[in-house]
Amino acid sequence: MTNQAKTNKKPSLIAWRFYIVVSLIILVFSGIGSRVAFLQVIDAKNLIHQGNMRSERTIVSQAHRGNIVDRNGMALAVSVPVETVWSDAKVVHDNNGLADKRRWEALAAVLDKPVEKLLASVKDPKRRFVYLKRQVSPAQADYIKKLKIPGIYLKPSSRRYYPAGEITAHVVGFTNIDDKGQNGIERTYDDWLTGSPSKRTVRKARDGKVVELLSTLEEGERANDVVISIDQRIQAIAYKELKTATQLHRAVSGSIIVMDVRTGEILAMANTPSFNPNNRRTMSPYKLRNRSITDIYEPGSTIKPLAAMTALDFGEYKVDSVIDTSPGWYRLGGNRVRDSRNYGKINVATIISKSSNVGVSRLALSVPKENFINGFYALGFGSRTNITLPGESPGLLRERRRWSDFEIATLSFGYGLAVTPLQLARAYSVIANEGRLNPVSILKLDKKPEGEQVIAPEIALAMLNMMEGVTKAGGTAVNARINGYRVAGKTGTARKAAAGGYGDDYVVSFAGIAPIDNPRLVTIVIINEPKGDKYYGGDVAAPVFAKVTTAALQLLNVAPSKTVTMPVKIASAKNTSSASLTRGLYAK
Repeated sequence: MTNQAKTNKKPSLIAWRFYIVVSLIILVFSGIGSRVAFLQVIDAKNLIHQGNMRSERTIVSQAHRGNIVDRNGMALAVSVPVETVWSDAKVVHDNNGLADKRRWEALAAVLDKPVEKLLASVKDPKRRFVYLKRQVSPAQADYIKKLKIPGIYLKPSSRRYYPAGEITAHVVGFTNIDDKGQNGIERTYDDWLTGSPSKRTVRKARDGKVVELLSTLEEGERANDVVISIDQRIQAIAYKELKTATQLHRAVSGSIIVMDVRTGEILAMANTPSFNPNNRRTMSPYKLRNRSITDIYEPGSTIKPLAAMTALDFGEYKVDSVIDTSPGWYRLGGNRVRDSRNYGKINVATIISKSSNVGVSRLALSVPKENFINGFYALGFGSRTNITLPGESPGLLRERRRWSDFEIATLSFGYGLAVTPLQLARAYSVIANEGRLNPVSILKLDKKPEGEQVIAPEIALAMLNMMEGVTKAGGTAVNARINGYRVAGKTGTARKAAAGGYGDDYVVSFAGIAPIDNPRLVTIVIINEPKGDKYYGGDVAAPVFAKVTTAALQLLNVAPSKTVTMPVKIASAKNTSSASLTRGLYAK
């Protein structure tokens, strides 16, 4: 081995290569640094904007509608979660979503729509949003998710559900598909029941999850509940008995109202025919009317206690006065007022129990006509009750300067004016409430209202006791009796007006108060155009009153009446500790 082979050669540095590499490295890092500086300083706002466009979203929280509950907290209207199915036609076409026809057929089956209609709705790729179906159930929504059709999406929503169905339909009302109240409480208190959604800006990750709450754009308002005066237990019984009666007597319609006389609260208000607000297919226009406040009719004999009470409050007759009704009829101008038979000389209590047209008209004509008409106005006839339910009618009581004797006479036995069932219930509450007229309420009250004294207390109390004779043997409504309770009431059987006079159809009614010794309830039953052999108020409407009021008194734990029955005169005196009967109530 030579010395030359043993010598280690040292690598030589090529300067120009070294400088090129170093320059390139410096240039790259300088470029990166410059780019970073440009992005972070000069173009920072644009980058932030681009980032926000990809991750920043505004979400709107869903505001559920408030509940409607009865006076005991039982739900009558609630909002349940549902889903809305919609499509983005562009996404459908971009992802070849129309390729699998079987999935679309399955979607059409669950949505209960023709598959051709669904395909037509996504035919145009420019349509970015189209409703396929609103308010589908959670089970249907889960099935749609499993179909995995591109461009078909679900959106959370809510639907109104009415647990009581047709029983409370006219009072509670219903909403449309956009959750706006259309009738009843839903319409009157729509703003109160509807909350406003909250709007918040958030940052979302790629998987759609919220990772940061950025700001609150708009703070929403929570929806409020409405507590109404209806007692669902009494309401259900009232509707059942009314429906049974209208079907049994093949009547066109019927209405029933149960009112708490102490507060003016409506404990039950039902009508037939009704509808199921959960099934829009049953909503025929004629079924939607709340006939208790919209329909007016001539009250017939149910007005007689009110007319007699008004006459006694203003006129020359007293509670125990005797009126001669012989020979069972008399003439007023060219018209005749008559009874079904000659009752002879009878007192006011007998006029009520026998429903004497002659007797009550003579009482009415003993009063100055202006005072008699003003008495009817004071009882609430001719004006709305302001119950805050939509569609209420003011009834019909004409305003005129001159009234003939015959017109006053016909008013006294229930013709020539028209009232709603609710107006009649309010007027009868005056008898039960010692002459005070309370405002009517469909909402549950926190305290008892202060009523207006429109009739002398002793007159109202005397009339209450007189009306008991209607339900006793010989009266017109023995079917209205209630075991264990003393009941006051009056029947009505009025012919319906027709072209040129009155036809052969009737509106039959019963207005009752229970119990007499401690009045708690006024119940009004109206049956429109009953068919068959029985068409009198005592046969058709009175039994409904008895069944409903019996159940209501028991549910409200009202104590039974005393079993001792006193004459009207003695009972009036003993039951009126605060009202003096020495103010000329009884004729000397």
